[in-house]
Parts: sequence; C-alpha cells; structure tokens
Amino acid sequence: MNNYIHFKKQRELGEILSDTFAFLRSQFKPFIATYFKIVTPYLLIMLIAVGFYLYAFSSVLNIGSSSGSLVSGVTMMISGLVFLVAMILVYAVSQSTVLHYIKSYTELQGQTDFDKIRREVYDSLWSFIGLGIIVVLSIVVGFICCFLPGIYLAVPLSLSFSIMIFMNKSVGESFSYGFTLVKDEWWMTFATLLVVGIIVGVAGYAFSLPAQIYQIASMGIFSGEMDALDVNSGFMDPVYIILYMISTLAQMLLNTISIIAGAFIFFNLNEKKNFTGTFERIQNLGKTNEE
Repeated sequence: MNNYIHFKKQRELGEILSDTFAFLRSQFKPFIATYFKIVTPYLLIMLIAVGFYLYAFSSVLNIGSSSGSLVSGVTMMISGLVFLVAMILVYAVSQSTVLHYIKSYTELQGQTDFDKIRREVYDSLWSFIGLGIIVVLSIVVGFICCFLPGIYLAVPLSLSFSIMIFMNKSVGESFSYGFTLVKDEWWMTFATLLVVGIIVGVAGYAFSLPAQIYQIASMGIFSGEMDALDVNSGFMDPVYIILYMISTLAQMLLNTISIIAGAFIFFNLNEKKNFTGTFERIQNLGKTNEE
C-alpha cells in the first residue's frame, strides 16, 4: 500500500509529528469509526454525568430551600462520582482502542480487524485501568515530593501503555521497562512529548473558548452588569452545558493525537534498542526473494 506508514522505524522529532498527522489523514474514516463504535457507550455516560453535575452544582449555589439544596447536593455527589468512574473508563478504553488499532494496522500491513480490536480492548480493560492508576499515582507522588521527579517519571511512564500492548508485557513489566527504553533518550523523548502536549493543549483550549465566552457574556461581565445570581445560573444554562460537553468531547478526540504520537515515540525508541522493525524487514525481504 502506497499510503502505509511503517511504525517500526527510527524517527526524529519532526518525523514523529508529521507521521502522526499523516496517519490520522490516511486512516481518518476507519479510525474514527472504530473509535466511536467502541468508546461511545462510555463517552455518553461521561457526558451525561457532566451535564447533571453542572446542573446540580448550579442548584447548590443558588439561594433556595434547604431541602432543595440537599437534593441538589446529593445529585451533585452522585453525578460527580459517576463522572469520575466514567472518565477513568473513557480514558482507559480510548487509549486501549487507539493502541490496539495501531497494533492491528501494523500486523495487517495497513488493514485492520475491528472484531479483534474490540475483543482485545475489552480483554485488556482492567489491565489498562490498573496500569493507569499506578502511573498516575507515581507521577502525583513525584510532583508532591518535588516538581522535577514528577516530570522525570512522567516521561518513561507515559510509554507504559504502548509497551503493554506492543510488547505483550504485564502491568509490572510495562511500568518498569519504560525506564529502560528512555535510557540515554530522556531529553529527546521529553522534548517530543512537550511539543505534542503544547499542540494538543492549544487546540483543546480553542475548543473550550466558546463555552467560556458564552458563560462570561451571559453573566453580563462584558456589559458591567454582573449579578451574583447570574454567576450561579450560568452553570445551569442548557446552552453552556451543551457547549461544555462539546468541548469535553473535542478534548477526548484531541487526546488521540497524543496517544498516536506516543506510539511513534515507543517504536522509535524500541527500534534504537532492539532493531525489531529492521529484523522484520530483513526477514520479509528474504521471504520475498525465496518466492
């Protein structure tokens, strides 16, 4: 296939960025279709929970009866808990779907097997959640102890999920092997992740602007007629809630860019350490010559 992108090769920073977007362009329709078919149920639960949380939060802030505030407070706690659980599931399923899609893409030389992708996503769900919790806690502890350790840990641990999928390693092995993989390559890996993070962050902020501008305008800040009640009711405004949900959805989709770039970073480092792709191409060349 002329449009097939080889993941298993060494790349510089510019190539990782360009190939990330080239992959998205060439695989946009099948990739998005696969993504939404698997992630949509969890995504809908998360978005609905966000809406209920914002509505309940606004009700709690409003001055009213104590019984109403109590009901709204309970609703806010329940919807907040559902949102937290749904967000964890969405991030786990989303990352797993993207990585398993890439795995299928590389195994089938540009084609993908949806049924296999979906089955492997569900089979590895708890491993993803477990690894995610360990990674997040480790990075948080690193930042609490001192800012620099948190940054240092974030670089190798960000590759743990790719290691688990592409190298079929356990949660513990995936957690530890990232440090081996980035040895002597930490600064380049950090720079690549930083650039990707800035691109995704700026794009995500652009999508969040409509909700922020609408809320500011609806509270009368621009006109200088700001009212305390408008501040509270702003979160209850259906238009604001819809805009906020769209912003959340957009940021989830933009996060797939970081995941794809992370996969390219993994294959780049793995190729420098193990020459996996080089050996495979040599073997395939030998098979072709024999035929």
